[in-house]
Amino acid sequence: MLKTNKDVLPIISVQGAVSSPISRGNGARVNPDGHPEFFPGTGGILYNVKIGDNAVKWVGDHLEPGVSSKNSDADRNGAYMLYSCVGNEATVVSGDAKGAKGFVVGKHGGIDHVMIHFDDETLEKLLIDDKIQVKACGQGMKLAEHPDVVLRSVSPELLDKMNITVKDGKLQIGVAKIAPAAIMGSGLGHVSTASGDYDITLHDKEITKQYGLDELRFGDIVAITDADNRIGRNFMTGAMTIGVISHSDCVVPGHGPGVTTLMSTLDGKIEVFIDPKANLKDMFL
Repeated sequence: MLKTNKDVLPIISVQGAVSSPISRGNGARVNPDGHPEFFPGTGGILYNVKIGDNAVKWVGDHLEPGVSSKNSDADRNGAYMLYSCVGNEATVVSGDAKGAKGFVVGKHGGIDHVMIHFDDETLEKLLIDDKIQVKACGQGMKLAEHPDVVLRSVSPELLDKMNITVKDGKLQIGVAKIAPAAIMGSGLGHVSTASGDYDITLHDKEITKQYGLDELRFGDIVAITDADNRIGRNFMTGAMTIGVISHSDCVVPGHGPGVTTLMSTLDGKIEVFIDPKANLKDMFL
């Protein structure tokens, strides 16, 4: 087991509410060929789109698996986004589903949503604006014996469940897929990796096929080669970032399946191997 400072990490309450889907303008998404597309997008309760499901096949745009949530107060939502970590426990605290428990599965920048998995029974009871409280813990966690690996938005529970070993002083991490930094799009250049995500673009069909990225699933643990996400989102030869697929594909140029950062390093301190079970569904359900 990796040694961390989790014993001194605070567990703090942050709260959001089930967020409604929204539509701006005429609701069209324009694809790379210039054609408008009209289909469901971000937000709401998704009854049949969950962790473990393919994140590319859907007739939709930036779909968020399970339940999308947000705090209506901007400052409070900033804390909700920042402090919530993947794997944190979430509890419904109002409405017919009050008392039901789930867990955080990702974060989505721009719209500033936290996505949460609940079971089917809970999904049927939930309504827009029902409140959800998260026991937030994980930001500030460090690896005692691997100080060059920066952790972001990963809960102690998730870190313990990930397929990680140590060999020759390097972390060996099981991932479902590997993507090159050259195809990273929306979110690239953002100055903080502790909140939000950035997108793997799939418009280059040759690269998509080469890396098997049409098989990406919600909740997949993925590696992005030559990607430095220690502070901001940057291209850096030799760097490595590990993240989790947090929203679906998109037809808009520069967009695609979203990756919430979990850890990042320079100089080869992380090596990866393919593990078909490197998915939140296999880890938590």
